[in-house]
This record gives sequence, C-alpha cells and structure tokens, in this order.
Amino acid sequence: MEAHLVSIITPSFNSEKFISDTIQSVKNQTYQNWEMIIVDDGSTDKTISIIQEFLHDNRIQLHQLDQNSGTGIARNKAISLAKGRYIAFLDSDDLWKPEKLQKQVEFMVSKNQPFTFSYYECIDEEGKALGKIIQAPKTLTYQQLFWSNWVGNLTGIYDANFFGKIAISSARKRQDWMMWLMILKKIKTAEPILESLAIYRVRENSISASKTELLRHNYKVYRDFHHKSIIGAITCMIGFLFTHFFIKPKYVKKSRTD
Repeated sequence: MEAHLVSIITPSFNSEKFISDTIQSVKNQTYQNWEMIIVDDGSTDKTISIIQEFLHDNRIQLHQLDQNSGTGIARNKAISLAKGRYIAFLDSDDLWKPEKLQKQVEFMVSKNQPFTFSYYECIDEEGKALGKIIQAPKTLTYQQLFWSNWVGNLTGIYDANFFGKIAISSARKRQDWMMWLMILKKIKTAEPILESLAIYRVRENSISASKTELLRHNYKVYRDFHHKSIIGAITCMIGFLFTHFFIKPKYVKKSRTD
C-alpha cells in the first residue's frame, strides 16, 4: 500500500499537562508518513515551550495565532497549511493508539472510502480509564448524524483529494459535527472502524463537560447551520435529546479499567 501523507490537525490552548502525551501518541504511530500541524490559540502557560521540545522532528510544525480566536479558527489555519491527502484531527489533550492511522488508512484505501472514523475510549484528566468505549452505528447515515454527533473528532479522517479542504465553522463548539454533516450530505453513509483506536480525555471545566453549554451550542447548530426557525430548532432539540438519552446509551460499552 502506498503510504499517503496524513495531515494531523491539532489546535492547542493551555495544554501543558497533556500536550506532550498527545504528541508522543502521534510519534508512536505504526504509520509514519504524517505531518502534525499544531496551531496554538494564545496559550499563556508552558504549552509552547513543551511543543518546541518536539520540533527537532521535522514532521511536527508549530504555528501561533496572534490572539485567542477559538478552536475553529485554529483548525482552519492548520488545514490551510496541510499538504496531506488525508486530513485527521487530534486535539491537544487526546491520544491515539499506535495502530490508529495504519488501520484507518488501510481501511479507506482497501474499501475506496473517502471518510471514516472509529470507536474510542474515555479517560479523566489524570489519565485514569473511565471504563467505557463509545461506539457508533455500523453504517452511519446523514439522518442519524442530523440528530446527534456520532463521530468522535479525534477519530475522523477524510480524503482531501475527494472533498477538497473543508472549511470549519468559527463557532466555539460543534464545528466538527457541522463538518461531518457536510461530508455525510455528500457521501450519504459512512462506516466506522469497529474497534477503539483513540482515547478521549474528559475535562471537568471544558465546554463539553457543561451540559447547559452543550445544549446551547447544539441549538445553534440547528438554528444557524441548518437554518431552522426558532420553533424548528426547538423541535430538532427534542429529537436530539431523545437520541442522546434513549439511543446513544446503547452504544456505550464497558471496557476494562486496569
């Protein structure tokens, strides 16, 4: 199999506790033809100095924004610099398992698929396993994705030769969901790798951990991205909540924590 270049998109912001492990998980990949484009969004801690320790590896790039502009802006900057056929995403506090890229690229090439993702596991801020694997439908449709984001951002990869470089919303949250929706609208269905290939870190003070904030951002997806009326967006939120509470829990499986 030809080793196509994979561009890894990594925004960073005050990630001094995690960024070293994140970068090391990329360096540990069995698939080695990658570039990691880190765009720092105005960190005020030691994030920059830690990243600089890795820059002797010329596959790793660091670019700094002049001011804190949000994850969407940082990701778009990284995408604009990407040279790879495949675009992959990894935030500065998450981790990849060693065979992540190899398995996904082989899957995409062998099945001629321009997009795929995988299951993933969860850890807490201290790296302790939370004992669950987040799965997804074996064939994901646009309609299913409309009601909830089934694609873990740290697992998604798309073929830039097929889609071009996809611009990400500058919204502070849910940019990845909107991007996957654009992809599924074009290809109709997508298949995940049926195993956990990445590790998502649950942060206590993140927007993702705030249920109220998540509801607000989800509402904005229906209102602004899908151009729904206020009543239409509220109706969609009812469908989202039904999916969140009654369908998605069936796809959360227990994993070993030792």
